[in-house]
Amino acid sequence: MRNSDPDAAVYWLARMLEAGEDPLYVARRITRFASEDIGLADTNALNVAVNAFHACHFIGMPECSVHLAEAVIYLSLAPKSNSSYIAYEHAKKDALTTMAEPVPLVIRNAPTRLMKDLGYGEGYRLAHYEQDKVAADMQCLPDSLVGTEYYAPTREGREGLFADRLAQLKELRRQAAEQGEHRY
Repeated sequence: MRNSDPDAAVYWLARMLEAGEDPLYVARRITRFASEDIGLADTNALNVAVNAFHACHFIGMPECSVHLAEAVIYLSLAPKSNSSYIAYEHAKKDALTTMAEPVPLVIRNAPTRLMKDLGYGEGYRLAHYEQDKVAADMQCLPDSLVGTEYYAPTREGREGLFADRLAQLKELRRQAAEQGEHRY
């Protein structure tokens, strides 16, 4: 599937199933592939994989072989992007070394009076009510990670739209920084 070869993908699927591999194991691996190797390039890929898993769970072999074949062919032909996987792996490294970093006060929930008095949520602005639907100057990362970027979108498939949106958001944040204290 990674090499966009539906013939090879369906052949190896048949080899696995006809040798007695558990179809639910295959469906789980297909589901992982949908996010790890296709991700945001085709946002329907995960739906296809999860639906194939559910079909296998409901009806089992031999009938579910057609659902798995549909999924592996779809995923083979889908545009590929592992940007979500890479973003998480980079973020995980930082998360493991910055566990003690405090959550910025502005994005902390303040359900009690004490929390409000301590400044939790002070200055928080709901993005839905902001121009362009983003509070461009609100800091959401810990101080030590401000400016860190994990997600680097590709231009593959649908992910090109995400790349364009991310570029717009970066420009809004750059403009907000120029206009005042930078707090994103």
